[in-house]
Amino acid sequence: MTAPTTAPTRSFANVALLNRVLAVATAALLGIDAYVHLHDAGQYDAVTTSTLSQGNLFRAEAAAAIAVGVALLIRPHPAVWALAALVAASAAGAVFLYRYVDVGRLGPVPNMYEPSWALPGKTLSAAAETAAAVLAIAGLALALRTRSRAAKQRR
Repeated sequence: MTAPTTAPTRSFANVALLNRVLAVATAALLGIDAYVHLHDAGQYDAVTTSTLSQGNLFRAEAAAAIAVGVALLIRPHPAVWALAALVAASAAGAVFLYRYVDVGRLGPVPNMYEPSWALPGKTLSAAAETAAAVLAIAGLALALRTRSRAAKQRR
């Protein structure tokens, strides 16, 4: 006679699978964000201040998205989830802000106002960033909940 699988074991396996699915999906969305930013960066090198160009900001965003996406695939720790949420939400926030508000130049940051969704990749990038932010927040919540339950079980 075999012992039935206990509910906590099945539950842990389901949570681990959900965590992995969220990590892969978030990393894929961050990859889309990075691709669009790297692909379009050259078109924005002319938008500049004496310190920064919008193209360089795009490259930095792409590098951050790639680094965090890879980190999520390697180890979806709560700190990595928080970084993923920060990277994705800041990128989504910036694209929506500069689409609808003419902020102007902010210190070394050039005026990036662009009142259109018609530019290639902009809509795709905004959708990927928004979805990645939502998934990263869900991943962070799951990781914190799992961590809290594991700590309670060790007591």
